Amino acid sequence: MIPKLFLNPRLLPTSSSTTVYGLHKSASASASTSHTPHSLSDAVSLFHRTINGPNSPPSEPACNSLIDNLCKARQHDVVVSVYRKMAFARISPSFISLAALSESFVNTRHPNFAVGVLGLMIKHSFWVGVYNINLVLKGFSQSGQCDKAMDFFSQMKKNSDHVAPNIVTYNTLITGLCKAKRLVEARALLEEMKVGENKPDSVTYNVLIDYFCKNGEACEGLILLEEMEREGLKADAFLYSSLISYFCGQGDVERARELFDDMLRNRVSPCVVTYSSLMHGLSKIGRWREASDMLKDMTARGLRPDVVTYSVLVDGLCKNGRSEDAIKVLDMMEQRGEEPNTLTYNAVVNGLCKERRVEDAFRIVEMMAKKGKKPDVVTYNTLMKGLCGAGKVDEAMDLLKVLMSDKFHMKPNVRTFNYLIQGLCNKGRLPDAVRVHSTMVEMGFLGNIVTYTILIEGYLSVRKLIKALELWKCAVDSGFSPNAITYKVLIIGLCKMQMLSIAKGLFIKMKDYGIKPTVVYYNALMASLCREDSLEQARSLFQEMRNLNHDVDVVSFNIIINGALRAGDTKHAKELLSEMLNMDLIPNVVTFSILINSFSKLGLLDEAMSLYEKMVSSGLVPDVCVFVTLLKGCGSKGDTKKFISLLHQMADKNVVLNSTLTSTILECLCLMPSDLDVEKILPKFSQHSELTSKGTTNKCDEFLMKLNDVHPELKLFVAQ
Repeated sequence: MIPKLFLNPRLLPTSSSTTVYGLHKSASASASTSHTPHSLSDAVSLFHRTINGPNSPPSEPACNSLIDNLCKARQHDVVVSVYRKMAFARISPSFISLAALSESFVNTRHPNFAVGVLGLMIKHSFWVGVYNINLVLKGFSQSGQCDKAMDFFSQMKKNSDHVAPNIVTYNTLITGLCKAKRLVEARALLEEMKVGENKPDSVTYNVLIDYFCKNGEACEGLILLEEMEREGLKADAFLYSSLISYFCGQGDVERARELFDDMLRNRVSPCVVTYSSLMHGLSKIGRWREASDMLKDMTARGLRPDVVTYSVLVDGLCKNGRSEDAIKVLDMMEQRGEEPNTLTYNAVVNGLCKERRVEDAFRIVEMMAKKGKKPDVVTYNTLMKGLCGAGKVDEAMDLLKVLMSDKFHMKPNVRTFNYLIQGLCNKGRLPDAVRVHSTMVEMGFLGNIVTYTILIEGYLSVRKLIKALELWKCAVDSGFSPNAITYKVLIIGLCKMQMLSIAKGLFIKMKDYGIKPTVVYYNALMASLCREDSLEQARSLFQEMRNLNHDVDVVSFNIIINGALRAGDTKHAKELLSEMLNMDLIPNVVTFSILINSFSKLGLLDEAMSLYEKMVSSGLVPDVCVFVTLLKGCGSKGDTKKFISLLHQMADKNVVLNSTLTSTILECLCLMPSDLDVEKILPKFSQHSELTSKGTTNKCDEFLMKLNDVHPELKLFVAQ
């Protein structure tokens, strides 16, 4: 509420009359009212009564003074209304009134009318100065009419003998062009300023650098910063903050820190925005300790962190899995007298939900409500997502009932329903998900393409293709365009159902609609084609993906390598592995497993063992399948030396003997020479108990006893 002190004018009483905002009121008129008006609104009411009354209208000075005061109070619509009645009553406007009218048209986004006011000024023989013209230019620029502004500027330069552009003129135009993202033209005006009388100042550079950064052209911004410093102009905190904010947003925190250091060297005091930007950037990349140090540095410099600064730190901590530390920041805020807002609390709730601490998240919401901060729909959606993510869909259903109750202050939105539908589908409760969708529609929510995509995926997971396609049609009929995720869900679902021809048709249709397929789509189709032994088609897709400069990943190579090996094409598989390495793609456990398993089964034991050694040297841990395959390969080849070496490597790596490995070792031992001293060759293996996480050693004797029980024909000697 505005204090009356700022509304009340200074009254200038006379013996027989009272003047309010310049409106003259006679003593007789004063006597007829119960009180003397003291506010601007009262003055306007008095104006309307007198201008329409039977008595003489208000004087010219009174009307002009009212318009001036209305403009200063930023009541621009009222200025226009009062002026129209003045004009109708043939009350001549003063220069101040016309200037106020022009400003009012500019601020109400009617710059063309402001041009007309300049014409009125000339008609009344008033001098139109550069300030008045700059105001009109500002109007055109603010309303996005940059072409008109530039045309007006051209006319101004042609008539520079009367009114010449000044630095404000140029800065106004540059600001307008920058807002319209016409940075090339803005840059051209800067060059024009350099060679003219109006040299660029700090404002000029600040505006250009800020908008170059916002447009993702920070390099140009840095060039302008260097140019500015060469001209002897000092960059301020706003300018540095713009650059720091940009680089932090791009993840280049080191460059932002360099600028921060430059700022300190140049004795430019950082502001709250500077620190907030740096803290946000550091938090995003997990350097929350440095972000916390920034908060301490900020306080040491006498700057009081605001709620935005604290919220940035809280959000960063939560995103890095440090919700407990974020809660400590909430306590710190309270100690320092800074009240967290809803966004701050929501960040903590989100962090706790991501850590599956949903009960703690509910406690934060309860605390939030006790402190008078009303949880919003984002808060409840976060809780809904957290419950569903933790698999607590029954509690999520209860939360929806609360949100839908008549007495509750907040109502669910589409996202609320989507989270619950997704959670139910993830738990395999499709019928419940469908019922929630029906409730959603009954409440007047049509949903969105995300809603339909979730349900389509749910139906495909239970192999109900007809229902999925009906939903697809329903989504399109409702005006929702299937997006990349919708196509991905359908294509992958169809591939899993071995409906490859439909999946391929949908893939082509998707590309026709201008949706660029990602590597996930290609991988799904290639895997299905390989399963159907359509290797050539899979290779064709693989090549298409590479030709289109898609980011081919390790999974893509694994699929094609596996397909080639299934077809017995070891040569092509080796070539693919070489290509993979040349592209700096590091083979993973799956890559090596595919190659080792296939080479072993094809009898290429030496190559399989070579790949195994590369796998181990790369720091990858072979899985049971790799060991089983290699052991079988050694057994079938009768290679006792490799077999024994492999067993000892397994023991050294603490490989646990499960039933599959034990059976494989037994089978291989049966293939070994009869004079083999099994007791000597078998190492001690680690074996985990089902009741404890601690490993125990499986002694050779125990293992031999098991062998004897299963294969008594071996007649193995067991020490007593």
